[in-house]
Amino acid sequence: MILKMNLLLISLFFINFNFTVFMKPIVIIILMLYSATNYSQVVKQDSLFYKDVYGIRLGFDISNPIQTLFNNKRKSIELVADYRLSKKYFLAAEIGFLDNTINENYYDVQTKGQYIKLGANYNLYKNFLDMENEVYLGLRYGFSFFNHKVSKITINSDIILPENHLNNTLSFTDLNAHWGELIIGMKVAVYENVFLGVSAGFKRLITDKEPDNFKNIYMPGFNRVYLNNGGFTFNYTIMYRLPLYKKNKIDKIEDVKSIEKK
Repeated sequence: MILKMNLLLISLFFINFNFTVFMKPIVIIILMLYSATNYSQVVKQDSLFYKDVYGIRLGFDISNPIQTLFNNKRKSIELVADYRLSKKYFLAAEIGFLDNTINENYYDVQTKGQYIKLGANYNLYKNFLDMENEVYLGLRYGFSFFNHKVSKITINSDIILPENHLNNTLSFTDLNAHWGELIIGMKVAVYENVFLGVSAGFKRLITDKEPDNFKNIYMPGFNRVYLNNGGFTFNYTIMYRLPLYKKNKIDKIEDVKSIEKK
């Protein structure tokens, strides 16, 4: 059953994006919760104690290579990692690369650069016995370094003045941006040490270095910059945990039986 759910979850990432941007995460969350329920039923008890596993999780964002498959103007990758500090707190980081071209009304912009995000997650979900799931809130500080190339510039595109097309390309280098990010997400253990995750990030630009007479409308790690200097992204991740050590979750098996009777 778990294998079937894993295949079903992974297949969702390869559909031709017929779901709306809001419906896809909801469907994925429901399937992940169902998969987690089945997984928790097969995890073996460690001796006479139930234990929390502490370690480092490494993985990547599945949505980036999939977007590259369907959009030849975008190349991107994001690596993710976290480290468990306590029952509820996790240090977290993301690092990535983006080469993306977008078509505006009067010009095309190619943005190319790297980014890193650092912060922490707080798990709001109370796991019972051997469950290892998360429903979390996270905070990130993000910064990126990038370049722009602006081409196919059109001037005076209206009914009165004739259009004027510029053939030259404008290059802007050594640009950067800093932002804060609030993350809401979840991670579900679908197999031993394997986790699938989905999250939504709400970003707010702190400061950025802009070219003369041009606004940064797209930045690596931040993605599209809206009029209020805000941004919004969805992420879908797969991670593998490298276990380091364990801590007791419940003191003795007798305590578990007393909980089950209540």
